[in-house]
Amino acid sequence: MVIQCLQTFPPSSSLDPNIYGPQKSSITEQYIEKFLEGLSVQQAVASKRLFILDYYDAYMLYAERINKLSEGSKTYGSRTLFFLTNEGVLKPVAIELCLPPTAEEAEAVRKVYTPAEEGTEEGALWLLAKAHARVNDAGYHQLISHWLRTHATIEPFVIATHRQLSRMHPLYKLLIPHYLDTMDINQAARQSLINAGGIIEISFTPGKYSMEMSSAIYKDWRFNEQGLPADLLKRGMAVRDPTAPHELKLMIEDYPFAVDGLEIWFAMKDWVSDYLSLYYKDDASMKRDQELQGWWSEIVNVGHGDLKDDPSRWYEMKTKDEVVEALTTIMWLSSAHHAAVNFGQYAYGGYMPNLPTMSKQLIPETGSKEYTEMVRDVDGYFLKTVSTPFQATLVMAILEILSKHAKNEVYVGQIQGSTPEWADDNGIDEAFNRFSSRLVQVEKKVTTRNNNPKLKNRRGPALVPYTLLYPDTTDFSKSGGLTGRGVPNSISI
Repeated sequence: MVIQCLQTFPPSSSLDPNIYGPQKSSITEQYIEKFLEGLSVQQAVASKRLFILDYYDAYMLYAERINKLSEGSKTYGSRTLFFLTNEGVLKPVAIELCLPPTAEEAEAVRKVYTPAEEGTEEGALWLLAKAHARVNDAGYHQLISHWLRTHATIEPFVIATHRQLSRMHPLYKLLIPHYLDTMDINQAARQSLINAGGIIEISFTPGKYSMEMSSAIYKDWRFNEQGLPADLLKRGMAVRDPTAPHELKLMIEDYPFAVDGLEIWFAMKDWVSDYLSLYYKDDASMKRDQELQGWWSEIVNVGHGDLKDDPSRWYEMKTKDEVVEALTTIMWLSSAHHAAVNFGQYAYGGYMPNLPTMSKQLIPETGSKEYTEMVRDVDGYFLKTVSTPFQATLVMAILEILSKHAKNEVYVGQIQGSTPEWADDNGIDEAFNRFSSRLVQVEKKVTTRNNNPKLKNRRGPALVPYTLLYPDTTDFSKSGGLTGRGVPNSISI
């Protein structure tokens, strides 16, 4: 969702250097070349084998304020570099932890840590650096990849659909299954999760700045970059290639989210295209549809009014291709994107040391009493750094709830619950059945890929198969629960 293919080395920021310190990263060739399997850094960049999780800008904007909140909340801006090995798996090769200059510390902090042997001082520092990077990842995942990019940004589409489209309008009928319970769950989140003093603020390092951080990143949100192909291209994780599947060549061939997701995306896009063709014969008929145009105008100018003055963020909705892309994006965000960021949270984050959400202290300085304590008992120091038992238990309980499928879940491609009183047209029936059949084939392909020992990223070191984008179109058991798989139609949890 966030990882990017590194385009230039060293990575850099666009933040004001007079406020936040040097824009260029302090990671140099000397830190990482020994991990690159004989390649130079420039060769690794040129061959698309260096990748980055870049949480520098997002956290540096708030680092000083977060660190002044309390003794129990400390953070860095972070950059983590990965190398794509000859085996096709990503290996972390450096973590940079940064702090801006403050009134107390005139110089910006730039510390670089690299993999080191367990049981050594360097190994202890590497463990703590990974903990801080993971804390940043946990916060960004929950506030941006999950809340902002699905729950929050889809809400104006739900409201405009009910306000501007009649119940008989083709777009209303197509979209309404993908809005089921979204407003309800968002209201519940505002009551107890993202509210002031709520679970997010007391359990994640950004604390009371959590929603402000999400809002700041929203300013750079672009609707026409939210579809999966556009997202992969933006992050450099794919390039256009007419000879590749879907005409997109992945930079990491074994990238489960992208491989499985693209199959769902294009099945969904073809379904939308087939459906619209039954109602609109040409581009002009779409431009003449006053309800469609009014619906889109409210989304852009009212629902997402903060971004209305930049038309480059939006589709114009004057051609069928644009309408298909827009509708597919809405359906993707409501279904597969949300499934990928939500239903694996308990499996990946329920065990706090794997994904701590809080960092309570910075990495100690060499020669300090805390540094001696860290060297003597690194595991104890790690536990003093990350979430408290109360915070860990609270987050674990919430992640378990969020990761459960409802017993009445309607998965993509299931006609019962996906077609509200309009499947009375043979053309619609045939188009939806084609869509459903393709998703059944996706299920089979996901299972085959997960059983292929050559695809190491499908299971990872823990040997847990990647099933978050297994559609579960064939599951009519209504059993729900912690399945770790299934793509529901809507954001309902």
